[in-house]
Amino acid sequence: MSRYRPAFARQLVVAPFIIDLACRQAKLGIEFDGSQHITQATRDERRSAYLRDKGWKVIRFWNSEVLSNPEGTIQHILAEAAECLGGTHPQPLPFKKGRRRAHRLD
Repeated sequence: MSRYRPAFARQLVVAPFIIDLACRQAKLGIEFDGSQHITQATRDERRSAYLRDKGWKVIRFWNSEVLSNPEGTIQHILAEAAECLGGTHPQPLPFKKGRRRAHRLD
């Protein structure tokens, strides 16, 4: 089985909004919300509705949730991307696997 990881972009402009993290291929937008969003629920829902009308799926995470469970957040984002891509399983590739470390000439 080949591994596939879709590309993500930070701060993607989908006028008039900016998506915190986005996978263009899956049309998946990820928003990271701080405490200021507690009072902006209506505004955030209008924003999400606008993006949905443009074909995007939007998921939101509280900053505290990301900080307390980064691995779970990543897995959730990748699972959502896989669903948007029709079931492709976008597992991240292991970091530096199989690469030899270059020796520094100091």
